[in-house]
Amino acid sequence: MRSLNFYSSAHHGNILTRKKTCTIRLGDKSGKYQEGDVVLVTYGNRFEPRKELFKAVLDKVEVKPLSALSEQDIKGESPDMRGTDEVVAFLKKIYGRDIGLDETVTVIHFSEITS
Repeated sequence: MRSLNFYSSAHHGNILTRKKTCTIRLGDKSGKYQEGDVVLVTYGNRFEPRKELFKAVLDKVEVKPLSALSEQDIKGESPDMRGTDEVVAFLKKIYGRDIGLDETVTVIHFSEITS
């Protein structure tokens, strides 16, 4: 089973409260994540133990330029973000490099699977 892992502590609260319903990743990840896939949502740093949070189904996987993000994409990433400029600033922090609006991103919308 594939995992959808979150490193940043900025995501922790929104993931636990299920307010985070999508993730925006740099590059084309459509070869790795596809609509209908079931993934394990985890939290933790690379090469360290990770905490299993829940299983989720990938509802929608879209590849597009960063400049084409919708309001739904941005709110799903973080209900506190108000626009593309805040997404760019966040991605710069996560990836540790400059990010342009013309860069390709993959927007992955997911829903928790409950029993």
